[in-house]
Amino acid sequence: MIRVLLVDDQHLVREGIARLLRDVPDIEVVGEAADGPSAVEQSLATLPDLVLMDVRMPGMDGVDATAHIVHDRPDARVLILTTFDLDEAVHRALQAGASGFLLKDTPYDQLLHAIRVVAAGDCVLAPSVTRRLIEHFAPQPTPTSSEAALLDRLTNREHQVLQLIAQGLSNAEIGRVIFLSEATIKTHVGRVLSKLGCRDRVQAAIFAMRTGLADRA
Repeated sequence: MIRVLLVDDQHLVREGIARLLRDVPDIEVVGEAADGPSAVEQSLATLPDLVLMDVRMPGMDGVDATAHIVHDRPDARVLILTTFDLDEAVHRALQAGASGFLLKDTPYDQLLHAIRVVAAGDCVLAPSVTRRLIEHFAPQPTPTSSEAALLDRLTNREHQVLQLIAQGLSNAEIGRVIFLSEATIKTHVGRVLSKLGCRDRVQAAIFAMRTGLADRA
């Protein structure tokens, strides 16, 4: 059972999502919050597997709330839902530790899929903004010496996997591209995260974007 905390300052939005999830057998809504401070408190009180987080809220916004939640519970997964695909706050939320980003007009079945994927430890980036994220995290002319040293730790296969992560591909999709099993890809992804010191795939994707590796795919 995936325990979900809903965070949005609009009651109708929270109620609508709660109703959609109510009849899903493997998902349980364990709490709701209308602002950042309440989200942080509810995360500690209900210990959800996943927090479905709005960005723009009064007081503490979703970015700061995400940072607090991830700091307090490093294993917590935060999936950002927002109306604005170019919102600067979304970029900051990903850097703060969010594990995914979807637009609020995402179809219901895709939302369910994203909840399951993120709760399982993977990440989700809306396809419509992957390229914009790469543009936002404009690559440096050359990686810093420390970044170059980290990249040198990767094997050629791990470089390839990192490039595909930055394109937003899942393990299964990466496996189909380079003709390896999903289990093997999972092992490669784990090694990439460990060698780069990244918390999750989103952080690895940002690293690839910032260092220009994503554009060399």
